[in-house]
Amino acid sequence: MNRFGVFWGADVRNRRSEGARYEELACSYLKKKGYKIIDRNVYLLRKEVDVIALDRDTVVFIEVKGRRSARYGMPSEAVDARKQKHMIKIAGAYLEKMRMPDRACRFDVVSVKVGSDKHMSFEHVEGAFEA
Repeated sequence: MNRFGVFWGADVRNRRSEGARYEELACSYLKKKGYKIIDRNVYLLRKEVDVIALDRDTVVFIEVKGRRSARYGMPSEAVDARKQKHMIKIAGAYLEKMRMPDRACRFDVVSVKVGSDKHMSFEHVEGAFEA
């Protein structure tokens, strides 16, 4: 229970495990497209990016969004301006830390939709926004 009297332990754990499942599905999808996954769940500057991959010579910072229904819109619509700023900051810090400050990079969003019949569909927006 948190300080407001709301119990959230199981719900938060369920969302995290569901998020990890979506990320795993997205990584499999990206590997089939020829991407090389180089890092996952990177925390820098107290912010997080889901997947970092290579698409040929380009470092790609990827946000994974998942939904079981379209009731709340497409998953990619959840990557708002605030999240974009976070990803841009993480990208700069990551490239600096890995000694690749001049490496080309891109920001993608992979949406995973899992229907009630367990059918999966993916939407991959390459270059979803600019730095």
